[in-house]
Amino acid sequence: MPNKPIIAPSILSANFAKLGDEVNEVLAGGCQWVHFDVMDNHYVPNLTFGSMICSALREHGITAPIDVHLMVEPVDNMIEQFAKAGATSISFHPEASKHINRSIALVKELGCQVGLVLNPATSLTLIEESINELDMVLIMSVNPGFGGQSFIPSTLDKIKRVRAMALKHNKNIRISVDGGVNQQNIRRIADAGADTF
Repeated sequence: MPNKPIIAPSILSANFAKLGDEVNEVLAGGCQWVHFDVMDNHYVPNLTFGSMICSALREHGITAPIDVHLMVEPVDNMIEQFAKAGATSISFHPEASKHINRSIALVKELGCQVGLVLNPATSLTLIEESINELDMVLIMSVNPGFGGQSFIPSTLDKIKRVRAMALKHNKNIRISVDGGVNQQNIRRIADAGADTF
């Protein structure tokens, strides 16, 4: 059975001086999750924010799921910080972990759902051995590190292949797509098998 579609806007698009109010607005407008793009200026060439922003939103009264995408290396320390700060789900890049299954287990031990992230050029073989442990696969439809990029069309084929892999393993995981998603392409992305945008 398909998962219910989820819209998870990134707080990178917010005015940080009014973050709590803007998150309240998008949730009131019908979005279901809040997405965090966490960059460390090591794994990607940009720097965003740490777990204190997650804590601050929880303290502000945000109860919606917070979906954390870690573009950091190494990942394990940041997994722990964001889980303690109130994250609901945490996804990380397999290339950024020395022991992928250990990092997956850490996310689960800390009570969060877990996902792996595929960059545009990352092979699906990096998730195949772990797919039975995952709640989500996050597919980057732009090269990570900067907002405002255009959707890479070859992502549609990758979404289809991840959905086929999940079906083969009888695993009903979420397939999330991050980057360049808009009103013009969201239908094609959903038709390819994604359910989180």
